[in-house]
Amino acid sequence: TSLNSIPLTAEGFRDLARRVLDPIADRAAGTRTPSDFDLNPEFERDLQAEAGMPPSETPAAVLIAAVPRQEITLLLTQRTEHLPAHPGQIAFPGGKVEASDPDALAAALREAHEEIGLDQALVEPLGLLDNYRTGTGFRITPVVALVDPGFALELNRDEVADAFEVPLAFVMDEANHARKSRDWKGVTRHYYEMPFG
Repeated sequence: TSLNSIPLTAEGFRDLARRVLDPIADRAAGTRTPSDFDLNPEFERDLQAEAGMPPSETPAAVLIAAVPRQEITLLLTQRTEHLPAHPGQIAFPGGKVEASDPDALAAALREAHEEIGLDQALVEPLGLLDNYRTGTGFRITPVVALVDPGFALELNRDEVADAFEVPLAFVMDEANHARKSRDWKGVTRHYYEMPFG
């Protein structure tokens, strides 16, 4: 989707979601799975060698909350520094799919409520993006939803250091995507950054 075609209204966003997202109740088994390994294919081999087997994939879900303000924004969190997985990272609200969760949607809604106090009654689920495999062993289902802008957040300070919004147009503009690298365990790894604010 080009920057010029990004809908800046709730109805435009709903229309785009209907056209491009997998319906929540109809996830195809063969859905493409992008991953942390796309920029670093050797990383997957390294993890397999360390563990002696492929990394397990723990099911997880995140809520990609689109907020229809004057322009569409995305609701993000910053994880606290003391968490064992992904400390300090910028993230969508979410976490592991628990045995009590009937599906990824339920997990994403539960986690968003637990982490930032987002009222599920204000969330309109629209569909699913491709699952995403992380180098830390998670298989994440991204749930895209519109969220009524009248929400009031209550952060769980054990898990979330901050919550903020970023314009969707900024995130979708490839001019704001910077490919970076750093050394990790003696090997150069590549990743993307989108510095904002």
